[in-house]
Amino acid sequence: MKKTIIHIALILTAIFIYILQANFFNWFSIAGIMPNLLVVFVLFIGLFGDKTMGTMYGLIIGLILDLILGKSVGNNMICLGLIGFLATVFDKNFSKDSRMTIMVMAMAATAIFEILSYVLNYVLVSVNLEILNFIKILSIEIVYNLILTIILYPLMQKFGYYIENEYKGNSILTKYF
Repeated sequence: MKKTIIHIALILTAIFIYILQANFFNWFSIAGIMPNLLVVFVLFIGLFGDKTMGTMYGLIIGLILDLILGKSVGNNMICLGLIGFLATVFDKNFSKDSRMTIMVMAMAATAIFEILSYVLNYVLVSVNLEILNFIKILSIEIVYNLILTIILYPLMQKFGYYIENEYKGNSILTKYF
């Protein structure tokens, strides 16, 4: 029952984040660039959920984004699925207790998402290669996601440990042995 409530809360949070990105952050864009909170959200699910939870949520959220945005099906799905998978790798190798570690993970996830998305758009949709413009967009989005991660970190950590206790239980020491 608790796991069902967690999944419902995560789905509602994903919908809320999408609405926030589509409507609210249009007003607060920097040079026309908005944050990508869904990358941070999938990273959060992968860090605190079980082994496949981050990847599955990344794939599903990415597919829904691809169907809504309509550029090419599979681009966001692949990128967010990879972020969910990398979050499980980050979980095994780094501590979630340090705010600095979470900030570095959010920066890395944003950079990986944007670079992979740019490469896939170049290959699949034949988007023109504009490296300087891409570096500007990447830099602003990393800073934007970083600021929002710092602001939302206490809430993410509290809810994340609740998810982790429900899915991983008391077997936290087993991942070190």
